[in-house]
Amino acid sequence: MRLWDWVLEAHARPGAGEACLAIQDDHGQCVTLLLWRAWTVAEGRPVPPALLAAAIADAQAWEGQVTAPIRAARRAMKSLAIVDDAGRVALRARVQAAELDAERLLLEALEARTPGAEGAREDLAAALAGVAAAWNGTTGVVGALVEALDLNPSP
Repeated sequence: MRLWDWVLEAHARPGAGEACLAIQDDHGQCVTLLLWRAWTVAEGRPVPPALLAAAIADAQAWEGQVTAPIRAARRAMKSLAIVDDAGRVALRARVQAAELDAERLLLEALEARTPGAEGAREDLAAALAGVAAAWNGTTGVVGALVEALDLNPSP
């Protein structure tokens, strides 16, 4: 499955959206990177250390220079009553769409460099914990996302 389609489906699962928002807002994690890594696990795609390091570096640059500033502008517009309300709401919707586009573009770049499936599936919790720790040293923050993604549902 294409990464973007997988992310849309995964994010729609019960509890996933809330878990992503908490991980992003409360722990400073790059949810886009975590979802890419979850997709690699779900698809049985290997992520050697060099690929993971490059993906983290690219995500840090993109998040810091593109996505985070767009997100900050969108959030600021929510409460600023300086301009006409209808105009502010319309602009905020366009900025939110740009934020989503920025996340999609990063996902597409990550997908393009990810090797094909080899069949062996890694442990999702360990894979996401490794990304979270490498991103900003945070540990113990991915449990709710792992649970919501439920890559090994019971029969």
